[in-house]
Order: sequence, then C-alpha cells, then structure tokens
Amino acid sequence: MELTPTDVTDRVKAAALELAVLAGHLVLYPSGLVAERRPRRAVSPEGPASPKGPGTTAPSRPVVLLHGFADNRSVFVLLRRALARHGRDRVESLNYSPLTCDLRTAAELLGRRVAEIQARTGHPEVDLVGHSLGGLIARYYVQCLGGDARVRTLVMLGTPHSGTTFVPLADAHPLVRQMRPGSEVLRELAGPAPGIRTRFVSFWSELDQVMVPVETARLDHPDLLVHNVRVSGIGHLALPVHPTVAAGILDALDDGDPTAGAAGAAPGTSSVA
Repeated sequence: MELTPTDVTDRVKAAALELAVLAGHLVLYPSGLVAERRPRRAVSPEGPASPKGPGTTAPSRPVVLLHGFADNRSVFVLLRRALARHGRDRVESLNYSPLTCDLRTAAELLGRRVAEIQARTGHPEVDLVGHSLGGLIARYYVQCLGGDARVRTLVMLGTPHSGTTFVPLADAHPLVRQMRPGSEVLRELAGPAPGIRTRFVSFWSELDQVMVPVETARLDHPDLLVHNVRVSGIGHLALPVHPTVAAGILDALDDGDPTAGAAGAAPGTSSVA
C-alpha cells in the first residue's frame, strides 16, 4: 500500500515519540527492578469499610498492572499517576521474573497476587491492566485459570492475541515462542470459553511496530465480552504512557456505564486519536 505524505508524517512523529519514551524508560528501568512494597492495610472480616458520612465514597476497586516481555513495573509510572489523580488509590504492579519461561507460570503468579490483594483489601474484585505480553498473561489467568471470578475488567495494551512475527531471531526465548502465531498457548486461548464474566478491553495501534500484523492486537473471540479500541499515531512503547490512552483506560475501568466513554462502551470497536 502506497503511503501518503500524511502517513509518512504520522509515522515519523510516532517513531520520534517511541525513541523519547524509550530514552525515558531506560532512565527509570533500574527503579523498577525491585518489587514494590505491598501496602499493609487491616480489613475487617466483613470486608471494606462503608462510607462514614455525606461526601465520602467506597474504596476504589484495586488495579493490578502487569508489564511486558523483558520489562518491569517502571513502565507504568505515568499511568499510575493518572489513575491516582482520578481516585484509583489502590494500584499495584506485579513484576514477574525475567527468568520466567512459561506464560502459564506467570499467570499462576498473577492469580496468587490477586488473591492476596483481595484478602488484604476485602474487595471482591480487581481490575487488571497488561501491556504487551502482560496482557496475554492476564488474559490466560482470566480465561483459563478461573480469574474471571475475581477480575471485573481486563485492559490490554498492544497484546498479541493472534501472535506476532516481530524479530524472528528472538525465538530462542520460550516466552517469545509462545507469542508466535499458532503456539500452543494461543490455540488454547482461541478455544471455547463459555461463561467468562470479565469485561475485556483491547487497545491496538496501526503504528505498533511490535505487533506484526498490527491487527493481532485486536481481540476477537465469540465467547468473550470484548471492546477493541483503535489508537492513532502511537507506537508500542508509548501505549502505557500516552495521556490519551490513559484517559481511555480510565473509561474502561469505569463502573460499566455504557455512556462513560469509548473504551467503557458496549462490546464492539471505537477509536481514540
């Protein structure tokens, strides 16, 4: 397909933004190598405390953030700030080991973390946000390990639902092989999944150079409640940090009101600029 001058300009801008995000992330990366301290908050056996009076609100639903391949929790610094500014005061990140060689193992770790958060906060549900491979790990937990009983909304950013052919030489790593089209894990996720209660929201960009083809970041499954959000002018690395995407994530984590925003709407597709 022949590119128009506008297409070329958009690609150049997206590439420049990717480089800027990469530079910033390299600075922050060391700070995310150590797992964050988990808050210690006592919860009564009856569950979360009720509002004490006029003008107070119930505690927000916990949000768990899961990074992508060869990354860590530092990728979510800006997103965490955006969530906090909008009342999401229970946000935690999960670092899975860089030595992890099986997506299923990371999904089991995520399940244990979610159960621990529920026990600590007393909240019956959490929300998940996963970038790239993190979205695939979270989806496996929800879809194949019973996580739909604990997860209300799963937001995925640039996740290879149908597999990506990016960097063929990286196949030496088992996790990369599990992200290839036709892998055993992806075939399992493509299978029947009746009765899943979790809401799925998948952000994908036409300029995502890691998702090959870019449409692989769209989630299409007949048994799942899915909303795909097309992002314009943003590459793979910028998805967790861009303010427009953060606004879409906030909409997706809303209480489910179809009028809350594009990403929080009924199943289907939408776009954000």
